[in-house]
Amino acid sequence: MSERIRYAIAGCTGRMGRTLIEAVLNDEQSELVAALEHPASPELGKDAAQFLGAPCSVLIESDIDAALAKADCLIDFTRPEGTLAHLEVCRRHGVHIAVGTTGFSVEGKRAIADAAQEIPVVFAPNMAVGVNAVFKLLDVAARILNQGYDIEVIEAHHRHKVDAPSGTALRMGEVVAAALGRDLADCAVYGREGHTGERPETQIGFSTIRGGDIVGDHTVLFAGTGERIEITHKSASRMSYALGALRAGRFMRERKNGLYDMQDVLGLR
Repeated sequence: MSERIRYAIAGCTGRMGRTLIEAVLNDEQSELVAALEHPASPELGKDAAQFLGAPCSVLIESDIDAALAKADCLIDFTRPEGTLAHLEVCRRHGVHIAVGTTGFSVEGKRAIADAAQEIPVVFAPNMAVGVNAVFKLLDVAARILNQGYDIEVIEAHHRHKVDAPSGTALRMGEVVAAALGRDLADCAVYGREGHTGERPETQIGFSTIRGGDIVGDHTVLFAGTGERIEITHKSASRMSYALGALRAGRFMRERKNGLYDMQDVLGLR
């Protein structure tokens, strides 16, 4: 590897892709070597940093093999089907990958774990450092508030988000359920309507809001008798996700393979 980490960015003209490009260009330990879009994109051949008003001489391309042949690490916040296709090319080239994509099926998650036997993979539903601090706080809170508290997860995102609940909300539910010795698949409820009956004590509820340009708000509510505890994270910018992805890239630099998440990257295990 070169002294600086050479990054390729997937989905480079999207909201998250542009934020990742800006983060890489502003980081002294990083170098942008490839910016990827789908073959039908009208942006192909244009400078990847034109939106910043300061060209970087990296042109947007669609040839994933050519792009990864010059990269150390791919950062991918796209769609599951695209990420899984990119993952196979990463395996071929021995390129590390930071996956911030959400909405994977069980089979998709299995494919990621399989690839991690050959290359380093950081796979996290949310790469923001603050969110991962919240995951740790939720583990502690759930162990303390393990009796007499009803648990609800509330999340809000922009109108363009295609999966619900968000991957971050689901991960929050998983952290809380694990701390309480439960399986989220057995105790989660993702919507209530009509005559639902009394709330089961062990239930973990999810509420989803979609609208406007909300970057990402998440709250876990512990509702007890006479008190409520709320642990909340609000994102004002996608830059927090991008900066976390760069920390993931640095973490993978000295590793040959393995499946990791941001708790590993931040030393929170």
